[in-house]
Amino acid sequence: MRTAGWAEFYPVGGAPVAGSRIRADGRSERPTRDRRCPLSAEITVPARGRRAGSITSAPPWTGALRRAAPALGLFAAARLTGLLMVAVAAWHRGFSPRVRLATSWDADWYARIAAHGYGRTLSWPDGSVQSDLAFFPLYPGLIRAVTTVLPVTGGTAGLIVSWTAAAAAAPGIYLIGERLHGRPVGTLLVLLWGLLPHSVVLTMAYTEPVMTALAAWSLWAVLERRWLWAGSLALLAGLSRPNAVAVTAAVLAAAGYEIWRGGRRSWRPWAGALLAPLGWCGYVLWVGVRKGDLLGGYFAVQAGWTSRFDFGEGSLEFVKRLATAPYDLGFTMAALLTAAMVVLFVLFVLDRPPMPLLIYTAVLVLITVGGSGFFESKPRFLLPAFPLLVPLALALTKARPRAAVAVTVALAGLSFCYGAYLLTLATMAL
Repeated sequence: MRTAGWAEFYPVGGAPVAGSRIRADGRSERPTRDRRCPLSAEITVPARGRRAGSITSAPPWTGALRRAAPALGLFAAARLTGLLMVAVAAWHRGFSPRVRLATSWDADWYARIAAHGYGRTLSWPDGSVQSDLAFFPLYPGLIRAVTTVLPVTGGTAGLIVSWTAAAAAAPGIYLIGERLHGRPVGTLLVLLWGLLPHSVVLTMAYTEPVMTALAAWSLWAVLERRWLWAGSLALLAGLSRPNAVAVTAAVLAAAGYEIWRGGRRSWRPWAGALLAPLGWCGYVLWVGVRKGDLLGGYFAVQAGWTSRFDFGEGSLEFVKRLATAPYDLGFTMAALLTAAMVVLFVLFVLDRPPMPLLIYTAVLVLITVGGSGFFESKPRFLLPAFPLLVPLALALTKARPRAAVAVTVALAGLSFCYGAYLLTLATMAL
């Protein structure tokens, strides 16, 4: 079996002709399954009104933004509606919506790091010690930058960063979905991401929107073989969250494959591979130096938060307790949502996605399912795993319109109501 060459997916001018490859005689031809490159997607958007090799005056990204406009509009409508529901629920219970969104749980830790730097710890009666070194530095650094420029508090600055990042993530997610299966799937992929039950996090002062934005654009850059962009964005993603190591793994694997199959002639895959791990590894090693244990210091900090990787043993024990004892609704929902994501992952694998997307998603699922501690947060940990929604988006495009609308409305109702519950009624950590 021969993998597709560069020219088969990248015609003259560097812009891919949607759903086609270029033959030696200059004609376009749809790629077959056995010619699919593991770094590329087989099905893309029809190129209307443009022939292979044609030259246009508009930059390529303007056309992409025009195609993404419906998806971005639906995403904005979904999140604004969810935000309104949270605000109404908060006002009904006498809370300030801004305070709930800007200071709940981890948001307060990030704001404190932005204002005072690292060094805060909390000691508990059972002897555990929670250190703010568990939180990666990019997000508090962005908060600090916003408060330096604008006269706002750290919490409000966090909301500005998160909302901006969510808006930046949406077109990246759309372009990946479009590249995989066309415009309808790209549009639905963005909408479904905005309608996840835990998507309220996208409007909170949390790090998931920042990581997702950097991950989506880094993965898109990998599929486009823009190695410097892919590596640089992976570096930044690695500074945002612990599970952003998934982005690093995807870029390293893709660059390694590119080098193995003939990319030794170019220095760019090597540069991307060198850049990708610097953010995540750099922070982990910095914490290790600060704690006096270069390789184990950061993981000791995580253990203080009861977070460790035990191949799912802790999660399984908690599920057993959940089946025999009463818990907050959020714990039951976390178990159901995590199980649903695992099923979607299996369906995603069966669709034979491009290798970088598969590795990125697999690492996120492995960390979430195999890690113990904060069971109720597992759906939030999977929020950046947007490729998991590709099978559902595909199914909706093939379903009857009424059925697709009914499913989407049901998901929207669950998302809005559950988001309001998490912010105003739930007692467990988000």
